[in-house]
Amino acid sequence: QVQLVESGGLLVQPGESLKLACATSGFTLDYYAIAWFRQAPGKEREGVSCIGSRDGTTYYADSVKGRFTISRDNAKNVVYLLMNSLKPEDTAVYYCATDLFPTCPNNWHVDHEYGYWGQGTQVSVSS
Repeated sequence: QVQLVESGGLLVQPGESLKLACATSGFTLDYYAIAWFRQAPGKEREGVSCIGSRDGTTYYADSVKGRFTISRDNAKNVVYLLMNSLKPEDTAVYYCATDLFPTCPNNWHVDHEYGYWGQGTQVSVSS
């Protein structure tokens, strides 16, 4: 049974950093791409980042490029999202997702590309 469990969400001040974790089970993480999405109140869910399995190719939304870093620890079955220089507009529920493909899809930022989702973790950025 495929399971994704996000953790690490907190209330932080602008400019601070936060590292989210996506713990996976029910499949061998080594072989599959994982994506991070977020959904702010009143807004559609948007793709934040994706990491492929084989060469670890990464993709980022323009809004987070240079501030966020996605990484994976296959031995621990965890995918991370390190978020630096956080802004109030980063406030959202953050989700990890997969569709059990080895590479990020061409439309990696589109949520209907993924069939498996975690329950989400709340990130709030406010002074």
